Amino acid sequence: MGKPTGFMEYERIDRSYTLPADRVQHFREFVIPLEDQEVSQQAARCMDCGIPFCHEGCPVNNIIPDWNDLVYKEDWQGALAVLHSTNNFPEFTGRICPAPCEASCTLNIDDNPVTIKTIECAIIDKAWENNWVTPQIAEHKTGKRVAVVGSGPAGLACAQQLARAGHEVAVFEKSDRIGGLLRYGIPDFKMEKHTIDRRMAQMQAEGVTFHTETHVGTDLPARKLLDEFDAVALTGGSEHPRDLEVPGRELDGVHFAMTFLPQQNKRNAGDEISPEIAITAKNKHVIVIGGGDTGSDCIGTSFRQGAVSVTQLEILPKPPNKENKALTWPNWPLKLRTSSSQEEGAERDWAVATRSIEGKDGKVTAINCVRLEWQQDEKGGWNMEEIPGSEFQLKADLVLLAMGFVHPVHEGMLQELGVELDARGNVKGATDGDRSYYTSLDKVFSAGDMRRGQSLVVWAIREGRQCARSIDKFLMGSSDLPV
Repeated sequence: MGKPTGFMEYERIDRSYTLPADRVQHFREFVIPLEDQEVSQQAARCMDCGIPFCHEGCPVNNIIPDWNDLVYKEDWQGALAVLHSTNNFPEFTGRICPAPCEASCTLNIDDNPVTIKTIECAIIDKAWENNWVTPQIAEHKTGKRVAVVGSGPAGLACAQQLARAGHEVAVFEKSDRIGGLLRYGIPDFKMEKHTIDRRMAQMQAEGVTFHTETHVGTDLPARKLLDEFDAVALTGGSEHPRDLEVPGRELDGVHFAMTFLPQQNKRNAGDEISPEIAITAKNKHVIVIGGGDTGSDCIGTSFRQGAVSVTQLEILPKPPNKENKALTWPNWPLKLRTSSSQEEGAERDWAVATRSIEGKDGKVTAINCVRLEWQQDEKGGWNMEEIPGSEFQLKADLVLLAMGFVHPVHEGMLQELGVELDARGNVKGATDGDRSYYTSLDKVFSAGDMRRGQSLVVWAIREGRQCARSIDKFLMGSSDLPV
């Protein structure tokens, strides 16, 4: 390493945020980046640990010590080359990845990991500012055509890799804009959408064609893709939400998170939402059911829309404030985390179940809840029981269901193709051996959340890249694309 003693000389310093009172006034990103010199000092903290556990912690296996060393030496373009060698879209992960690499950092043993995510984001942001990110156009075309269904991170990564291998790639997206959940699931205050648009421009220059408002299996028969393309990649995501089956679910004002969130992103893009379907948290008491990232996004969006109050409920017990490093490191630990949106004023409650939803004149007015006790059985499994006498009620004008997704939508494309599903309802496909990412159908592949289930953006990018290699090998007999 360029600075073997850097971790002893420099304290961990990370990006900061603008104040909550200021940032809730708008939907723009609010992270305050470090200065270049500060980023170089943070990169110098990457110790010569011998075994870089951060590689294993990162799903795309970013070569983190190498680009940390290059940033310390102020070789930003060299760092960019190393970063891009494993990750097509570091500006996405540098903004919205939870950074499992930092949990795996050797310095995290004493809670001071290298600020890997911040350094990653600084590299790619500087690259865009200096026009270092350019199209990588294949020197030779193969004459093979590949259809990619879905334009989320898995689909985009798959498409870009295949185009760079010389194939003709067409991406089909059912929405009116490219990006999948990056476009309509991630709020703009976490990732502004120009980050997607500039990658689209790069990919179009590389030969990728995009087809929006084309719902394969509805507008376009899925079988037509099999007739017209040499291979098809299914990367449509996991979009079937987990529902709340309680009395009152049908009341007006109870919505899935992914009905609520896209509307605000569309407004930010200049679209008008019809009053008949518009959902807003303005002047309302909002209840968010689900304690994950999607629930957090609902919180931040609700406050920016002018919610009176936001309460987030989680069915699981409250995690510990600090993990037991001896038991968890270098794996991702279960511990209490507070997102920037939760810091903006949300009330959080754990081990709570919703019994019913009440309303008046067809509109939600309250939810009835009960507290839970979680107990471990002799086999190590966890069971929940309601605590007698713990019932309580919360005022509610808007209830947002953010309890995750169970599997991809089966109606339409998947049913038409008749592709085999696994026990969880995802498209069945292995990730090792000679048939990685193959489905049960000839020349049809699948990657991302549609194959693995609800997961992280960084996992989607990894699967998209690896799926592209499998497709390239299927079409050409061998592949030079990275694993």
